[in-house]
Amino acid sequence: MVSNPQNEQKLIRQAMKGNLDAFNALVLAYQDNAYTLAYRIMGDSESAADVTQDSFITAYRRLNTYRGGNFRAWVLRIVTNTCYDELRRRKRRPAASLEEMGADMDDGIPIPDDAPSPEQAAQQNELNSAIQNCISSLSESQRTVMVMSDIEGMSYQEIVDILGMNLGTVKSRLSRARVSIRDCLQSVQELLPSIYRLDNNE
Repeated sequence: MVSNPQNEQKLIRQAMKGNLDAFNALVLAYQDNAYTLAYRIMGDSESAADVTQDSFITAYRRLNTYRGGNFRAWVLRIVTNTCYDELRRRKRRPAASLEEMGADMDDGIPIPDDAPSPEQAAQQNELNSAIQNCISSLSESQRTVMVMSDIEGMSYQEIVDILGMNLGTVKSRLSRARVSIRDCLQSVQELLPSIYRLDNNE
């Protein structure tokens, strides 16, 4: 695992020389970040897993283009671009039928083994599904900025570095995305478990 920036840079140098063990250590360090970002942009776990795998393959092949700086941001930029490429590819082909997509289309992020109870796990799954549906309704650019900021916990500067946008654009898109998500969740309150419904009297 990457324990500090010095160790990370050492692993990067080794990986650039073809050391697969070093690259695998970098993959382990950032695969959760990459998967979460891909899942929230793509909207389903199978696509997210495929995108994450493809992104790390691309990262390995393009290691010679890394010019220093925030390696995590460099990796997540590749993940973001891979997601966009896949979404554009899907728009160019006929949509799959519900039968072809199957039951896996709504499996969501796996519930941890220590989930308090089956009922609570089901409620959390339902909430995750509602949130993901609202996130998926955003434009690609708004969705990506919101995921990076509010789910991945990235700073504005990291988002700027990854997406190549100016700071004002990032803030504007994040603000619009948050408003859209809030309105979306309010419109589906009746579909959520009661403990997650907004209290209009507060």
